[in-house]
Amino acid sequence: GAWGTLAVGLFGNPEIYEGGPVGLFYGGGINQLFIQLVGVLAVGGMTVLLSTIFWLALKASLGLRVTEEEELIGLDIGEHGMEAYSGFIKDTSGIAGSTASVHSGSPGIAGSSPNL
Repeated sequence: GAWGTLAVGLFGNPEIYEGGPVGLFYGGGINQLFIQLVGVLAVGGMTVLLSTIFWLALKASLGLRVTEEEELIGLDIGEHGMEAYSGFIKDTSGIAGSTASVHSGSPGIAGSSPNL
């Protein structure tokens, strides 16, 4: 991205693309490199600005965090209703209303209902 854009200001060869920009290494001076640098900075600045606006809007409307309970039990359960790695035993002693249990049934089949 950025390197490719700046490289035009350095390596722009008029023999390859007639009438195109002439890079610094082909006698074009620093002018084309400066133009390319301004372009990179403008795109970078616009990206930061718009990302910040959208991030703040998302934070104000929907929120960016999950609940503390979802953090503790894991997002697989909170988002999908099942664990991705069900072979591990989790310590859920700090979660209100939870009881530790070990499931001794079959491990289940991917894409099927979770073993509860």
